[in-house]
Amino acid sequence: MSNFYPYLISSLPMLHFLGKAPFSSDKFLKNCRDFIPDGDFAIISRIINPDMGSEKITQPTVKKWVEFDAQLRNELVKVRAVRRHVDPAKYLKPDIYSPLSVAHIALAAQRNTSIIEGEKSLDYERWKFLDELAIGHYFDLDALIVYTYKLLILIRWENINSADKEQLLEEVINA
Repeated sequence: MSNFYPYLISSLPMLHFLGKAPFSSDKFLKNCRDFIPDGDFAIISRIINPDMGSEKITQPTVKKWVEFDAQLRNELVKVRAVRRHVDPAKYLKPDIYSPLSVAHIALAAQRNTSIIEGEKSLDYERWKFLDELAIGHYFDLDALIVYTYKLLILIRWENINSADKEQLLEEVINA
């Protein structure tokens, strides 16, 4: 079935950062179901629904993404802990080395005066990292994994943009 990757991937709409998600994650899974092997489908399903299984995904592209995201989250914990005068150690994921570039990304996002703009800058860096992961992968599982993560970023922003902002602001003020 892997020879259907070119057909599937070439039929998917192009994704643009902060653009509209062309379909839901459920519809995406449905589109993939008949065109990729069961093992690859299980990986894509686990990316979209991480609670589906307890075993870790060992696929190299997924591992690189998870490692980058954990590095970024650890650096955000460190930056936010300093601002709140708390010890970050209990919130950090252990045994994760973060390169200086990741620390710079977290610091730049935290310095942004707008929470939304800070989150946009973080997701833009995530998007760029996914672009790097996609280099050399055009019609294979790795390309589909990158597409899946990008789709999830777009869906996240659709949820943020459609949220009731007055209610969210009220919750933050009253908290």
